[in-house]
Amino acid sequence: MGDPAGVGPEAAARAWAVRREHGLAPFVAIGDAAAVAAVWDGPVARVGDMDEAARVFYTALPVWHLEDSGPLHPGAPTAAGATCALHALETGIGLTRNQASAALVTGPVSKYALHGIGYTHPGQTEFIAERCGVTAANAVMMLAAPGLRVVPLTVHIPLSEVAERLTSELIVGKARVVARALRRDFGIAEPQLAIAGLNPHAGESGQLGREEAEVIQPAIDQLQSEGIAIDGPLASDSLFAPHVRARYDALLCCYHDQALAPFKALHFHDGVNLTLGLPIIRTSPDHGTAFNIAGRGTVDPGPTVAAIALAAQLATSRERRCATTAA
Repeated sequence: MGDPAGVGPEAAARAWAVRREHGLAPFVAIGDAAAVAAVWDGPVARVGDMDEAARVFYTALPVWHLEDSGPLHPGAPTAAGATCALHALETGIGLTRNQASAALVTGPVSKYALHGIGYTHPGQTEFIAERCGVTAANAVMMLAAPGLRVVPLTVHIPLSEVAERLTSELIVGKARVVARALRRDFGIAEPQLAIAGLNPHAGESGQLGREEAEVIQPAIDQLQSEGIAIDGPLASDSLFAPHVRARYDALLCCYHDQALAPFKALHFHDGVNLTLGLPIIRTSPDHGTAFNIAGRGTVDPGPTVAAIALAAQLATSRERRCATTAA
């Protein structure tokens, strides 16, 4: 459920309340049960295993209560709450790695609160990758919504560092992960990728920057030689135009806001953050803890519903692919 003082508990509860409307697969909320009771008066059933969670799902929200995180005040994060969020994340990873659950959906956490208890990872993605035995470089962030998937090649770094960190090797490695995931998890036999230029007008033939010719184009050449269909570098100011983005299964962008600003403008309420390159399926609603509205009863469950639905879709796709391969 993420931080107990954030909107995660209420979003999970409200997602359960609209489960029939959206045809959601059974899920269990992990964390402090009191965090749900503080913001929602619907039926809750404390469970201790996944079979029990599946049995009660249709009559109550199953909550795997881990620990009491102390006095709860929605919107006011605490060290105890951050500890509970971390323990919930660890439990969720373990259940999914052991195949007790088909996928992991992570609620929003406070990085500030986590760092206050000694957490050293930049975010949840890096922690999950480490626990799954995957290097951070091979864990790729994708934002997905109906008809659009975007991947920022560099993520949470200052804009001033992007040009230095954007290398041909980085592009090749992440594009390989994206192409593999599109085939395995989305069932796209021949993925079509596009990559944005770093500079305005994709460098204007070197007049506005050399990164397109010296960094991005060599990566494209390497990927195409491996049989990966990728176009670019394309001018980022037109990449998200409807007639352009419709041609591609995923758009690779050079930095965080180049990908996320247009994506959120188009899909603020139904965008899902997922991590590619992991042995497990992990999705997340594409929003933060929203402490300013926690406990006010105004949380939109749409992003959490979308994250749960996509997790189930990807799990089904992997299961079918494994069955086909085995046959």
